[in-house]
Order: sequence, then C-alpha cells, then structure tokens
Amino acid sequence: MFVDRVIIEASAGRGGHGCMSFRREKYVPRGGPNGGDGGNGGSIIIVAEKGVNSLVEFAHRHHIRGTNGNNGQGYGCHGAAADDTIIKVPAGTIVIDAVNDFILKDMASAGDTLIAAKGGRGGRGNTRFKSSTNQAPRQAQQGGEGESRKLILELKVIADVGLIGMPNAGKSTLLSRLSAARPAIANYPFTTKFPNLGQINLDLDRSFIMADIPGLIEGAAQGVGLGHDFLKHIERAGVLVHLVEPMPMDQSDPVANYRAIRKELVNYNEALGKRPEMVVVTKSELPGAQDVADQLRADNGGEVHLISAATGQGLPPLLNAIDAMLTEHRKQAETAKVATDGEADNDLEASTCKP
Repeated sequence: MFVDRVIIEASAGRGGHGCMSFRREKYVPRGGPNGGDGGNGGSIIIVAEKGVNSLVEFAHRHHIRGTNGNNGQGYGCHGAAADDTIIKVPAGTIVIDAVNDFILKDMASAGDTLIAAKGGRGGRGNTRFKSSTNQAPRQAQQGGEGESRKLILELKVIADVGLIGMPNAGKSTLLSRLSAARPAIANYPFTTKFPNLGQINLDLDRSFIMADIPGLIEGAAQGVGLGHDFLKHIERAGVLVHLVEPMPMDQSDPVANYRAIRKELVNYNEALGKRPEMVVVTKSELPGAQDVADQLRADNGGEVHLISAATGQGLPPLLNAIDAMLTEHRKQAETAKVATDGEADNDLEASTCKP
C-alpha cells in the first residue's frame, strides 16, 4: 500500500508538575522546602529516514501523542523528562501547517529533522521560590502544556530519472527490465496506481534511481482523473524520459499524445517544460514504430530512441544516453548552486561592510 498524503495531529507531552514539599526530619529544625521540579514533556520530532518509502504508517494513525514528563517529588527529587516521539517519514516529504497553510519544512534529504510540536516545560518545585523574605514558600508551578499542531505530510518521490507518458506506454515494463523493481504489469491502462522506484546499476561506480510515474491523461494539470496526485511526483525528477507507444490501444495519434503530455507538464509547472527530456518510442517490435520515431524526431528536432523492453533492443544505448544526460544535468545544477551561494555571500559581505 502506497500512501503519499496524510493529515495528522501532533500533540506534544505535558510537562510534569512541580512539587510542594518540606523537610520533616527528627533533629532538623526549620527544615525548609525541598520540592523538586517536574520533567519536560516529550516533543514530536519528524525525521526523514532512509529506507522508508511511504506514509502508510499514518493512514490509520491520525493522532500522534507525546509522553508527559514526570512530576517532581519531595527530598529535592526532580521528575524525569519524557522521551521524544520520533516520526519517521520518507525523504522528499513536505510538512505543511494545515491550519495556516504554509510549509514548515521540505524534508528533501535523509537525516533532515523538524520539531513538529515542542513538549511542555516542567513546573518548578517550591524550592525554586525560596528567598530571604519567603523561607517557607507554599507554591509550586504546574507543568506547561505541550504544543499541538495539525499537519499535512505530503510525499513527492525523489528520483534521478522519471518515466512519463500516456497509460500503457510501457513504463512499468521498462523499469522491471532495467532494475529489480516488480511493478504491476497488465495489458490495460492505469495498471500503475502509484509511483514505483528502482535502482539502475550501470557498473560499480555508476547508478541512478528511476521512478515509474503513473500514466497521465489530457487535462491532468487541471486535476482530471488523478492528475495532481501523479504530476507532483514528477517535480522531484532530475531528468524526464518520455515514453511514446507507437500503436495505442485507443487508436490515437502517438505524436499528438506526446504533445498532450508536454502541454500538461507545462500547464502544471512551467519549470517542468525546461527539464531535460529524452524521447523514447517503445515496443519497437510493432509495425510502424520506426515511422513514429521519425515523426517525433522531425517534430521536436531532437534525438529519439527506439527500444523494446520485451526483446531488449536499444536498452544499452538508452542507458548510456540517460547517464550522460543525468551527468550533464548534475553538473549544471552544481554550477548553479555554486553561483547562487557566491551571490548570497557577496550580498552578505556588502551588507556587513562599513561605509
């Protein structure tokens, strides 16, 4: 079961109450206050964990409660602080404040953490209120309430390469042929209901993650079908591999299908229209596949690969081309990041220089 969006309520633990107590021992006159402090309540902490790939744990667990801190006791004994509650989510999860509708944090990398709700502070015992004018304080502080926050956890799959295309274009078959992933495959549209990830190993030093994105249809950018649920996963992919079926089951025009998917990508997010894309005609064993490849080549003016996941034709050159495009994309992204960081450093230096 794949779950990529849940709404939860995170309630941190309450702090323990401070204790009001006095020393009462034989031969100890005027013993004075000895009430201990309460322990802090446990916070709710969200952690992006490597190996977690779905939000299914929270499909039926909508309220996450933290642990309360222990109360203080006499003889100066402080209450124990409660342990924090750790919520493990996949890398790529966006944490959104459901009430105010703003992003708290994008958990893009494994190891990213966020304190979603802070535990309440423990109350002070009456020992803390002792002074020269109040030597027998009869007051202790109540533990503070923990924060409570309603959150939306939304997962956007992180992959180096995203397979896109119309339903039944051969995306799942290609992923199963290139990796150890075993997505559902059948001879009808919309077999894939959620993204599947597979690791492609080219050699000992070269590998990348490929995601099989469920098939898109015309109008997906306006929410037709499950368009938004599918399109959001494409935003994380570095390189897009657009698969085109030469003989669609609905007898539609392959070139028109290609254009329709491109239009939906741009309508959803203009940045997707500028993302590096590789066009691939699948099922090359079918008649007319070469003609479709020639038409697409003339249409977009770029290279078009012709492959067959069933026979293996064209797969090695395709992998090499994807690796080359991905390497170039990473270099450009790194160059852009360095340039952005340099501009930020210059702006900071200029703002801190004295006139």
